[in-house]
Amino acid sequence: MLEIGFGHKIPKLNFVSHLKISQEIFRKNLYEWLNTSTVRYTILAIIIINAVILGIETSPNIMREYGSILTTLDNICLTIFVLELMLKLFSRGLKFFKDPWNLFDFFVIGVSLAPVSEGFSVLRALRILRVLRALSFAPRLRRTIEGFISALPGMSSVIILMAIIFYIGAVISTKLFADAFPIWFGSIGKSLYSLFQIMTLESWSMGIVRPVMEVYPHAWMFFVPFILITSFAVVNVLVGLIVNSMHDAHSEEASEATDAYRDDVLNQLEKISERLNKLER
Repeated sequence: MLEIGFGHKIPKLNFVSHLKISQEIFRKNLYEWLNTSTVRYTILAIIIINAVILGIETSPNIMREYGSILTTLDNICLTIFVLELMLKLFSRGLKFFKDPWNLFDFFVIGVSLAPVSEGFSVLRALRILRVLRALSFAPRLRRTIEGFISALPGMSSVIILMAIIFYIGAVISTKLFADAFPIWFGSIGKSLYSLFQIMTLESWSMGIVRPVMEVYPHAWMFFVPFILITSFAVVNVLVGLIVNSMHDAHSEEASEATDAYRDDVLNQLEKISERLNKLER
């Protein structure tokens, strides 16, 4: 028995149960509050402000004048992000880790908390990844990212095909052009990089192909088919897969909205039908 004052006693089990229920209600209300538009837009505004601050920090002149102020503001933004993350973790419990976007936020904030030292300078530069948290606040952007991720399994076969084509091309170009152009085709690695540059069509003609053709006039018979296969065929297949996955994601969103509207209309019709039946009686 547990005495609570004024001579009243309640069973300890009931008190513990009441405490657990109160905690669950508090966590539920906290989670709903964190997802209100006011809180979400406030966090989004802080993300944008923090992104501007991180961009300004790249200016040595401004850092000399206002470095301490900018660092303080950056730490305030980080503190708010950590507090938001802790509140989400408390309100959701282990369910927090079932949401991929929560895991992404957890990773980004974890990188931001990396110690500032020479060994962790790269992680400190990755603080700008906080800007990507804005994706979780825009449903359309989230659908776009989810569509891109869903396209990855279908892209794997195309990527493997691309790798095979590149490897074949690198072996051929190394054997044909290594002696005269060791800088571009002296090894498999150099050939792969040169072929990647050619695939992107960046200075492929005047930068690589025409100088090679001055020594090997028929070299175009290798480079032109390679460009047609990689730049115009395989790459377009990749783009098509991504676009198709994004279209499916948006179609699914529209279908869910239509289903919700249909269910709402059916519920309204059922209520109207019940009222008419009552009036007839």
